[in-house]
Amino acid sequence: MLHCRIEEGARFPVGERSPVSQNKNDETFRVIDRRLFTSEGELRPEAIDQEKAEKTSSAVKPSGNPAAAGARPAGSSTVAAPVPDTPAVASEPARVSPSFQKLIDFLAQNAVVCLGVPDPRTGQAFLDLETARELIDMLEALREKTTGNLAPEDDRLLAEVLGQLQLTFLDRSQAVAKAQREKAGLGKP
Repeated sequence: MLHCRIEEGARFPVGERSPVSQNKNDETFRVIDRRLFTSEGELRPEAIDQEKAEKTSSAVKPSGNPAAAGARPAGSSTVAAPVPDTPAVASEPARVSPSFQKLIDFLAQNAVVCLGVPDPRTGQAFLDLETARELIDMLEALREKTTGNLAPEDDRLLAEVLGQLQLTFLDRSQAVAKAQREKAGLGKP
């Protein structure tokens, strides 16, 4: 909390600007719109030009053999044209993400607890099939939305965890249904 002490009789000029506020009004800045689409949803002309430039530069890329690519000797005076930047994502495989693995573990552990597996700290089992189903559905949605964007290890982990949880859910829900049928059968004379 900021505490201020104003002495009695202090005067505050009205309408005068401090030097700081005057400097702020003198500053200018420039906004560059780098979006690919216009407000109508059409591709901007700059984006079309950039696409064409990328296509032509990819068609002219050297083949890896310096002689075939027209490489010049070291003493040559001709300056080579700069090679456009290529996205690193396309050339590198996706890396393992510890935070993604933690997210999967978090959702999976909660689902396991809801499926009736005893808590290691208390030893008590808790069965909540509805919540377990929601957590499994979240993992399934995560898998659908990240298809093709995960490192192979992350994709494998998600597939294994999801498969195990779905099998456990099926076993537990069948056991609950069987217990309910038996209970209903015993209640009738």
